[in-house]
Amino acid sequence: MSKVNPTDRRYSREHEWAINNGDGTVTLGITDHAQELLTDIVFVELPEIGKQVKQLETVAVVESVKSVSDVYSPVTGEVIAANQQLEPNPELINQDPYGQGWIAKLRMEQPGELQALLDAAGYEAFIAAEEHH
Repeated sequence: MSKVNPTDRRYSREHEWAINNGDGTVTLGITDHAQELLTDIVFVELPEIGKQVKQLETVAVVESVKSVSDVYSPVTGEVIAANQQLEPNPELINQDPYGQGWIAKLRMEQPGELQALLDAAGYEAFIAAEEHH
């Protein structure tokens, strides 16, 4: 069963999370639910610093023993950091998806996009509805 999703961040329907860092940037990663579906993550293709991404464009790629999945950017912006710890330790996403398993940081171009994402309760309801189909 997935961990409870932290209420301090927003969630996409593609199973990414974003937390507002309070300085016009967000940190993003994939949700506990997503890492659980992927199972053991063996490789992460991190974005390049300076890469421009639009909301819902691929920002990174996560490879597990089961599949390869795109990680979509929850907001439009510029990549300002990538979690280099994931290169030698991709399993950090499995172990701590909301902490050490973060994937990238972006400088937001349109902060309103963040607020338009689901809150924790909305995301949990979305997952519940998805699982009942």
